[in-house]
Amino acid sequence: MPDERSAPLTADERRDALVERLFMAAVGTWDVLAVYIGDKLGLYRALAERGSSTSAELATAAGLSERYVREWLEQQAATGILELEPANGDVAARRYSLPPGHAEALVDEPSLNCIAPLGQLVVGSVRPLDAVLEAFRTGEGVPFEGYGADLHEGQARFTRPMFEQLLATEWLPTVPPVHDRLRADPPASVADVACGQGYSSLALARGYPKVVVDGIDTDAASIEAAREHLAGSGLEDRVRFHQRDAADEELAGAYDFVYIHEALHDMSQPVAVLAATRGMLADRGSVIVADERVPDAFEPPTDEIERFYYGFSILHCLPVGMVGENAAGTGTVMRAETVRDYAQRAGFGRFEVLPIDNDFYRFYLLAP
Repeated sequence: MPDERSAPLTADERRDALVERLFMAAVGTWDVLAVYIGDKLGLYRALAERGSSTSAELATAAGLSERYVREWLEQQAATGILELEPANGDVAARRYSLPPGHAEALVDEPSLNCIAPLGQLVVGSVRPLDAVLEAFRTGEGVPFEGYGADLHEGQARFTRPMFEQLLATEWLPTVPPVHDRLRADPPASVADVACGQGYSSLALARGYPKVVVDGIDTDAASIEAAREHLAGSGLEDRVRFHQRDAADEELAGAYDFVYIHEALHDMSQPVAVLAATRGMLADRGSVIVADERVPDAFEPPTDEIERFYYGFSILHCLPVGMVGENAAGTGTVMRAETVRDYAQRAGFGRFEVLPIDNDFYRFYLLAP
């Protein structure tokens, strides 16, 4: 007899499963947005510093309305992000606290486990939703600057721990020719293309004390933030930030190493940008591109990471990659063969997928 457990789902069962799935996704969405509020308004940090607090105490500490803070606290306890201490029925006397381990995830910015910036990324991605809907109708793009500060701040905060703890200690040391050149004399000249708020540039300079790093980005707000992060870092003599195009002729032949992190798939003209980076290289120079780690082929249903990337793609990465004439429109889910194609069309003779282990990123070595 056939195994009933393997029988195909009926239409009604599929319907019910989808209804339940989307309802639970909505619950999760409210959680992410509530985390954004707690992160943005400093509520988690105040709880971490104060410890157990009532709504009035926390509102006073954060300079906020008690009634709004009380509702937020109740939502956070209802969903299990905060703990409610045993108390009588007096609402005003209820005390809330961060459970063990949650402070690291919500407040400890240098930690690789800090997930709070994800809320900022999600909010930033949906801010220009009306413009994205119109882009679906017209086929045009949505400029990066239209996403506002939350997007580039969220990106910077999310990637900063990886840059500071992995870039120069685990990722680049697996590529001996690059690692050795960055430690050698004469000091290597490095270009960090699409540097965003500059944490990758600073990490390169800290990890390799001889190099000189130019952080390059076309986004004015990101470069302004990068210069603020540079001030007082002790790296001012070896790091500079420039709002300019990588194709600027003044940069030709100036660099021993070029790094591009999680930006190629966002670019309207990725081949032109890679061609520009090839032109930036000095003799025996090389480029490393870090971008999303996804399977080599589209085989739905996919895993959660690929689903995660497709969500960002339809809301942010594809729209910004569709700006301008003949835009590539790559999208977040850029597979290895696409990167190979772009590199070959840009004139690189060497293309290698590097053996760097990371759940989110795949690394590519390009050389003339």
